[in-house]
Amino acid sequence: MLCEYNTALLLFKRVSIVTWNVGSAMAPDDITTLFGPNISDGSIDMFVASQRMQGVLLLVFCKFCHLPFLRSIQTQSTRTGLGGYWGNKGGVSARMTVFGHTVCFLNCHLPAHMRNLEQRMEDFESILQQQQFEAGSATGVLDHDVIFWFGDLNFRIEDYDIHVVKCAIDSNKLPLLWERDQLNMAKNTESILDGFLEGPLNFPPTYKFDVGTNTYDTSAKKRKPAWTDRILWRLRRTGSPVPSHNAALQRGLTSWFGGTTKVTQHTYCSHMGYTISDHKPVSALFSLQVSYKSTSVTFVRNMFYLSFVYCSFHSNSWDWVAIYKAWFDYITFLFLLLDKKDASVMTFPEEELPKDDCDYILGYYSNTMNSIIGLSMPFQVKHINNGKNHHQHLSMPSLPSSTDKTSYSQPDPEEI
Repeated sequence: MLCEYNTALLLFKRVSIVTWNVGSAMAPDDITTLFGPNISDGSIDMFVASQRMQGVLLLVFCKFCHLPFLRSIQTQSTRTGLGGYWGNKGGVSARMTVFGHTVCFLNCHLPAHMRNLEQRMEDFESILQQQQFEAGSATGVLDHDVIFWFGDLNFRIEDYDIHVVKCAIDSNKLPLLWERDQLNMAKNTESILDGFLEGPLNFPPTYKFDVGTNTYDTSAKKRKPAWTDRILWRLRRTGSPVPSHNAALQRGLTSWFGGTTKVTQHTYCSHMGYTISDHKPVSALFSLQVSYKSTSVTFVRNMFYLSFVYCSFHSNSWDWVAIYKAWFDYITFLFLLLDKKDASVMTFPEEELPKDDCDYILGYYSNTMNSIIGLSMPFQVKHINNGKNHHQHLSMPSLPSSTDKTSYSQPDPEEI
């Protein structure tokens, strides 16, 4: 069962991003509606990374089938409040390689108030300069192939007074307000924003509301409505030509780098039904199209055992295969023995097999890549006592009648 092969795949992966300043309120237990349709499709979501800086929190999850293809995960945080001493403002990030491409998620909370536009830009530049990673060529945020930048960025609407802004909102003349949005205007003058894209703001400003209502601020301060909560993206520039014929690109919804790789935004909206904060949550749904050369281990079920197949990478005697209780409570492991006749099949001693009747998974860890690069689907270890002998065997889903093996860890492309 030991073989090597190269696979060039064109993958379409869904990326859902939500930003919401809940203030001092407690977020609802169920926020699945913020992530778009089909988010609860029965597949298992796995926690990938988190970074918190006082009230600024970043959480990253992925589908279980994608987990072996997320590698080199690192996080960073940068304080900019009170001259860098206080974490009420600043940025938190998580970076990783996703199917071989570097991706960085950056969540920022920038200074408030109309007058602080220059301070917002200075803080953003400071965040980009200070956040450095140990990640080969992608050591800085802007070095990554794909960047998603989002959060309470606090940009305001200039010039128009509150009555003009509210009238434009009520009459659905939002393009009138786009022209005076500070972030839109800054894209034309601030070099640090070069390459950052954003979908059209076809939803009302998301700040500031009376808590518990959909009514803009009626307090004595009467804050002017603004699109403070934003989601942008950027792709690293390469020498590859941009396909100018692409109509979606002209609308600002699609961006390209490196030929076949692109990011397309499908939705960008606010969610007016959430009223626990003076901000409304904002979400965006993207598809990430990448060309991918598989470097993974796929677990394959034969009639009586699980073996694994190497995909375009060199195994190492320090690699190991472990049994985990679903999901990821460590049980035991074995190092890979490359001098075996068949190194794709490993036998765990019976005394080290788990004793509980529950779900388990196998994980292949690559010492070279410093990452888990293959996971099996769940199975159970059944304990059988027939009165004479007590033994254990693996119980897995039934095989299709047309084949004698089933691949579990290689995900199918998800085209949106």
